[in-house]
Amino acid sequence: MKDVKDFISSKSKMVDSSGIRKVFDLALKIKDPINLSIGQPDFDIPDVVKEEAINAINSGLNKYTVTQGIEPLREKVVSFVNKKRGTNYVVDECIITSGVSGGLTLVLLSLINPGDEVLIFDPYFVMYKHLVNLFGGKPIIIDTYPDFSLFNKRKVIESAITDKTKIIIISTPANPTGKVLTKQDIEVVHDVAKKYDLIVISDEIYDEFIYDGNFFSISSIYPEKTVLLGGFSKTYAMTGWRIGYALGPKDIIKEMIKLQQYTFVCAPSFAQYAALKALDVDMSNYIHSYKEKRDLVYEGLKDNFDVIKPEGAFYIFPSPKNTRIPPREFVEECVKEGILIIPGNVFSERDTHFRLSFAADNRTIERGLERINSLYKKYFL
Repeated sequence: MKDVKDFISSKSKMVDSSGIRKVFDLALKIKDPINLSIGQPDFDIPDVVKEEAINAINSGLNKYTVTQGIEPLREKVVSFVNKKRGTNYVVDECIITSGVSGGLTLVLLSLINPGDEVLIFDPYFVMYKHLVNLFGGKPIIIDTYPDFSLFNKRKVIESAITDKTKIIIISTPANPTGKVLTKQDIEVVHDVAKKYDLIVISDEIYDEFIYDGNFFSISSIYPEKTVLLGGFSKTYAMTGWRIGYALGPKDIIKEMIKLQQYTFVCAPSFAQYAALKALDVDMSNYIHSYKEKRDLVYEGLKDNFDVIKPEGAFYIFPSPKNTRIPPREFVEECVKEGILIIPGNVFSERDTHFRLSFAADNRTIERGLERINSLYKKYFL
């Protein structure tokens, strides 16, 4: 008789549990951890947004919505994105998804045939590589160290392209580095994608967390073959409500809507009504406070770690200046001391960095920096 484990699919077996979630679970077992691991804001959902959700629930708006999302929200998202990015999307080019993760799942399911190659820039968000593998594609990893820029990687990108290449995935601002792609970076992606007739998936979930420079979206110059992913989890702290959106060519959005019928069915109904209200809320004070957190973390790490000051999101991706032990082992020592950070090899083919989230109160950040630097001196000096 077979063991139950023998029934598990080979596709599932090829994907390890998320290193981020492992640390998240570990946090539940540690007394008073200094948690600098999880990418969710430390502020709460704005009161007016919570009130709108409660009103929707109390008004009986709890049933399935149309698969593509309620039309007022789609209209408002289209208007919001067009104003911010200078695009000309229409409602039929928008779907409301169960978070950006849901949108990424649907667009990859819509596009990938077995053996299709997808270009992913290293460091990368953990989900990209694993979803491509799960859906039968082949992730092609392109190293962007040491500065995480793309403007100087055109030849490297082009050398990775074959007749099986179909998609480029970009993220700006990026998780885990906080890198905001410049106009020059985006133009390289645009030129390569157009030359080789590729689809671009642009993950822009952190688009409001911009601290230096300007945000530039590839959707403004390559809308005909770009799928833009955005959402409400990070800007409005609605991480557990699972509400996002995708905009792109009508034919791709149509396929995503069809596939949503058989997967997520629709985004959570109450969250859709709340998201309508969220788009009216000014979050600039919160964003400013995160710029201060960014500065606090950068100044606290730069003496002992090689680190690029992040221009966006709420992560920093340092590497110990002394390499006496691998960063993964340093992270293990930090975790033993109750400091929760993520090893860089969760996001990369390299084992040279670690990710720290500064989505925490300042006192937690300060305690974490003090103990990380103390451990650095213990293990590296």
